[in-house]
Amino acid sequence: MEEPPRRLSAFAEAAGARESHVWDRAFGPWILYFAVVWVATAAFVLGADFPALPYRVLAVSLLALLVPWFLRAGRPLLVQVPGAEPRSSARYLGVALALFLPAASLVGETRLITFALAPQCFMLLPLRRAIGAVGLVSLLPVAGWALVWRPEGSHVFVSAISALVTFAFSAFFGAWTVRIIEQSEGRASLIAELDASREEVARLSAERGAHAERERMSREIHDTLAQGFTSLLMLVQAVQSELDTDPERARHHLELMAVTARQNLAEARALVAGGAPADLDGGSLPDAVRRLAARHDPPAAVSVTGEVRPLAAVLEVVALRSCQESLSNAAKHAGPRARCAVSLAYGSSELTLTVRDTGRGFDPAAPAPGYGLRGLFARAAEVGGTAAVDSAASAGTTVTVTLPIR
Repeated sequence: MEEPPRRLSAFAEAAGARESHVWDRAFGPWILYFAVVWVATAAFVLGADFPALPYRVLAVSLLALLVPWFLRAGRPLLVQVPGAEPRSSARYLGVALALFLPAASLVGETRLITFALAPQCFMLLPLRRAIGAVGLVSLLPVAGWALVWRPEGSHVFVSAISALVTFAFSAFFGAWTVRIIEQSEGRASLIAELDASREEVARLSAERGAHAERERMSREIHDTLAQGFTSLLMLVQAVQSELDTDPERARHHLELMAVTARQNLAEARALVAGGAPADLDGGSLPDAVRRLAARHDPPAAVSVTGEVRPLAAVLEVVALRSCQESLSNAAKHAGPRARCAVSLAYGSSELTLTVRDTGRGFDPAAPAPGYGLRGLFARAAEVGGTAAVDSAASAGTTVTVTLPIR
């Protein structure tokens, strides 16, 4: 069985999008239109020259029964929710046709009410059935009128042609309107899907942005505060072992602890403010690398080659954080006698940072236990650069970070 059409308020539910369709907002005018057609039909019937008045009054009386029937059964069907019983629509139209045909057979002017019944057929029935119902509403009254009054052939011919024109007009515009509504339903469904897709994309984008921000903050904290606290802890352990045996060196380490603590405080403030790293604030990248190398124990050697020039802030931050991570890893893993050297090379299209140590080295193929190296690779990749680690047991470690200059 064909699914019954839902031309009016049901369409708003199917659309689901933004606002009700114009057909829903126009249902009040439809009621007014039906009323105007009924009143006009009654006026034409009562004012007709043929047949006698009692027949005309009987026709109007039959038409009058259409009003409560419409209010009781027709109107609820026109504003039905999806899934209403399709047989209810057929029953409503069948009773309406049963009241209309006798009146139309008595008085030809009664056929004017076809302009009210035809739209209801298209609103309540599938398209093919609606066209068939409109054909009955248009053509049967002429046949009934001809059988009751036996008019001249010319009158029957004119009435039949008029009924055919009415049927063709109703069928064409009814089908055209139904197709437009069905097309609008499809577009409304696509709009609803598009809105849902946009909401999903927005949600996923927000989640991805939050995840990316967490990753960024994790790297920043690891490369600044966590590294600083690790340095402080190592210096505290060094001071504890040197207080009795080497007070001068212990005093030096205490000074480094104060410098590191102040640097950590500055990094924390920069992190909260969302600004540049403290070492880069108001200075160049080579100066920041030199300050970083000076805080390393023992201090790392720094060499700068190429034309030093200001670069994009994000590139300088990545270079500085990569240097910071590499020196921190050397301090923790290379051994107490390891020496470090930092090279910063400015090329025409790339910046290369190299950090070498003479420590114990490690196997680069082994899984990295910490977050540092993963963060170093991730930082370089985010700006289109590369990072490489070259190491071997007892042969030291070299970290090379290459960043494109655009």
